[in-house]
Amino acid sequence: MSAHRPAPLSANPDHPKILAPAELARRLAAERAGKAVVFTNGCYDILHPGHVDLLARARALGDVLVLGLNTDASVRRLGKGADRPVNPLAVRAFVAAHLASVSFVTWFDEDTPLELITALQPDVLVKGGDWPVEAIVGRDVVQARGGRVLSLPLLPGFSTTSLLHHIRTAQP
Repeated sequence: MSAHRPAPLSANPDHPKILAPAELARRLAAERAGKAVVFTNGCYDILHPGHVDLLARARALGDVLVLGLNTDASVRRLGKGADRPVNPLAVRAFVAAHLASVSFVTWFDEDTPLELITALQPDVLVKGGDWPVEAIVGRDVVQARGGRVLSLPLLPGFSTTSLLHHIRTAQP
């Protein structure tokens, strides 16, 4: 039996929460008055409870939660494995956009989200607890505006890497 990968969705799936970075920056600038914008980022390759938990807790820190996804090329440069991401950007964005906690999904092709964070100017920057606050990219940008940068504890026992390892080594 050959492995089957679903055909990727179009580059811009028809979902109102998925916006190109420049379009999202314009929209946030126009609509953010009195609203706290929270930003987090990552691959979000195979969605699991750890992702959902972190996103829900990040959303609770403000009024709008923006999820910045690494593009496929950016994921590959992270060295997570030759077969990563498992799901292409369009699929990852489509799935994330359907989460109630996520207000907007966008992407970045660079190795880090610094340019995106600078463009969006979030009030709160969040990463998972495996990132010390001092190492969070964009910390200086957010703190310079009086914003908060937080490293939230991870839900124990969940990671895409461990999930893939389990799938690959599971015995029938």
